[in-house]
Amino acid sequence: MHGVATLPEDKLKSALEYRSRSATPLENRSGFGPRPCILMLLVIGTLLGACGTSVRDVLVPTQAMAPGTSEVELLVATTRSSKGAKVGEMFTGERAHNLSFAHIAVSLPPDSQRKIGDVQWPARLPADPSREFVTTRADALDLPMVSAHLHALLAKSGERRVLIFVHGYNNRFDEAVYRFAQIMHDSRAKAVPLLFTWPSRGKFFAYPYDRESATYSRNALEDVLQALAKDPRVGEIEILAHSMGNWVAIEALRQMSIRNRGLPKKIAAVMLAAPDVDIDVFRTQISDIKAASTNFSLFVSQDDWALAASQHFWGNVARLGAINPEAEPYRELLAQEGIKVFDLTKLKSDDELKHSKFASSPEVVRLIGERLVEGQTIDEDGPELGERIGRVAASTGTTIGAAAALAITAPLTAVSGSAHETLGDRLTEVGDDVGEAVRSTEEVVPQVH
Repeated sequence: MHGVATLPEDKLKSALEYRSRSATPLENRSGFGPRPCILMLLVIGTLLGACGTSVRDVLVPTQAMAPGTSEVELLVATTRSSKGAKVGEMFTGERAHNLSFAHIAVSLPPDSQRKIGDVQWPARLPADPSREFVTTRADALDLPMVSAHLHALLAKSGERRVLIFVHGYNNRFDEAVYRFAQIMHDSRAKAVPLLFTWPSRGKFFAYPYDRESATYSRNALEDVLQALAKDPRVGEIEILAHSMGNWVAIEALRQMSIRNRGLPKKIAAVMLAAPDVDIDVFRTQISDIKAASTNFSLFVSQDDWALAASQHFWGNVARLGAINPEAEPYRELLAQEGIKVFDLTKLKSDDELKHSKFASSPEVVRLIGERLVEGQTIDEDGPELGERIGRVAASTGTTIGAAAALAITAPLTAVSGSAHETLGDRLTEVGDDVGEAVRSTEEVVPQVH
């Protein structure tokens, strides 16, 4: 993981046990004291967050071209604020009072010059289109322009399908844009991509703020879904959500179902990848969603250490993305709600954190992703598809770095960012006081690489 902090299982277990070993009487009375709380944010940020990038503000359009490049056009709907945004940033991690929109195009290097699943972040600006991702268009749209741009992209693609991506925790705006462009290109998805990006600050210790921003944005995502469902030129809507982005997506779908007395038939598929969602809360959410025509797919892995850390942080209640779908009461719940489950627990992976099995091999993710994009459920071939995935996984000699693996090819799993910053760089963002508190935990996590 190019500069991303990783914790082996023994270190993570030590971190999760830290409170019981070191709690003072004050901490025992009040729950997590300052140091354990910061430590858990450190663990969750390390495991669930995006990777930092050394070059920022890359959304300055350039006409630079190179032979063999590919261009991906994205529509963007966001609850982020543009106030105070720098040139090339467009939107910050702060919350806006209203939805904003944009039309962005990204040039990707020739396939011969990049790895599938990799966002080749610019080393410096201006970027080199022969080796790096380059922004070729970045236009803010007012509301009357949105439908016209959507219809133009639908006509250009020859499709009536829209694929909405909802990213997870710790994503800057430019990171989410570049990652979704990469996903669309590598998955060969035949759909118009629409990025719904909520106000994540893209900072290591902003986990609580990001969670509140996710909740803040559920109404806006519902508004986007309602508008697409009413548009006669849109024939089908698919949703891909990852990690904390599942909270936004599920809440929006729940509200929409209650308001409309069921989800519109146009919402054909909802893909919940490694959801960082409380299982008890999900049980109440899904019971309110009436969706006879919608295929729900859930991707889980019981040895996902990232979700184990999140579970500990949220009171030791199971996270949806880490349940055993064959165990009760989960099996009955999933069967009752008609949710198709793909359990990756037994999928071989060299990833110590077990959070990126969806993308351990580009072939595996593309195999699954292409079927979902074509409207087929994950279990349509019965055991045959699982066996094919197993063979591909077993034959893969190398494992992609976990940072890239979280967001490769899909649509199955995605977080954003290219890893060029160290954890130490991240810590400087939260000030000397927090840095000192984190340094005090070095007996538990002595070194992060």
